[in-house]
Amino acid sequence: MKFPVSARVAQLPFPPISEVKGWLAGRVFPEDRPLVDLCQAVPDYPPAAELTDHLKGLLSDPLVSKYTPDEGLPEVREAVCARYRRMYGAGPSGGQICLTVGASQAFWLAMVVLCREGDEVIVQLPAYFDHPMALGALGIRPVYARPAGGGSGLSEAEALAKLVTPRTRAILLVSPSNPTGAVLAPATLRRIFELAREKNIALVLDETYNAFIDGPSHGLFSDPAWTGHFVHLASFGKTYALTGFRAGALVASEGFIRQALKVQDTMAVCQPRITQEALRYGCDALDGWVASKRAVMQRRHQRFREEFLRPGNPFGLAASGGFFAWVTHPWEGETSRSAARRLADEANIACLPGAAFGPGLEGFLRLAFGNIREEQIPAAAARFRDLPR
Repeated sequence: MKFPVSARVAQLPFPPISEVKGWLAGRVFPEDRPLVDLCQAVPDYPPAAELTDHLKGLLSDPLVSKYTPDEGLPEVREAVCARYRRMYGAGPSGGQICLTVGASQAFWLAMVVLCREGDEVIVQLPAYFDHPMALGALGIRPVYARPAGGGSGLSEAEALAKLVTPRTRAILLVSPSNPTGAVLAPATLRRIFELAREKNIALVLDETYNAFIDGPSHGLFSDPAWTGHFVHLASFGKTYALTGFRAGALVASEGFIRQALKVQDTMAVCQPRITQEALRYGCDALDGWVASKRAVMQRRHQRFREEFLRPGNPFGLAASGGFFAWVTHPWEGETSRSAARRLADEANIACLPGAAFGPGLEGFLRLAFGNIREEQIPAAAARFRDLPR
């Protein structure tokens, strides 16, 4: 390649999951010490069999191969609305939803509608790595909020208020957190929503992993004025074990969605129809299946904590929940990338370096324990204890 590329894109870091998988490419792992893949958060179980059977019956219909409206089929959006009402006690109308190609595309739509080049978005640390990368590509400045709780990734409204400037367009939160698994309390979310309303900015909340926690995570949709300052990002890939289907949604006021559709049409046109059909079936018929998988993941989390916290582990557990554990490594002065590479080379463990999730996080690593079955967790935790110091 001899022509120049965008300087903004050139300065972005390479996707960390792709980098770690590159370290492992071509390696053959022995049977007595197989790869423990804690790198990417992907459910190890397949989609519900009845969902798969339902989709098989649709594939011969030529309509399944065609476009839908940019925002998605009305009946699919209504199924999503009904699921929101079951989860939160209230929710959006069909006109307040745009179905997207994963939550990542929903985030891009939200940022393009909200921001101009040079605007600022307050981002909690540790941050989901795709968010700062997208902001950088768009010329938007991330203003990082250091966690109030010593690494849990949760920042109180008072601390966030100090970061608001005339260029601030939004506060971005992820709960449950990726990478820590920590969950923002409903009262905290309410205070931050009130802050957004006071400052006339948007609260953008990514709840990709909300299917794996008990009860409603907040009551913001019950506020009649939620559309004034709230933008919700949803993902259904983890919920229904359909990560490759790229099932997401942008939820906001009808006016905001109308603006987003201008970008949607130039970016993806629509969420694939087969994905919409899978999403509709999941929302209509799989609440029980989702609850059973939530219980599975909660048992894995508890088992992981028990095993990882056994005496003799030089790695510390800073926070955990949902799919993730946020841990400290024992090698003082060593970068998180070097620590992650050492685990890959010496222990056959794939995980992500803390630095991928924002500045000042070199002492941390992210482990996606949701990738492995419960019976595999003791042996995986033992790898950390047995690693030569």
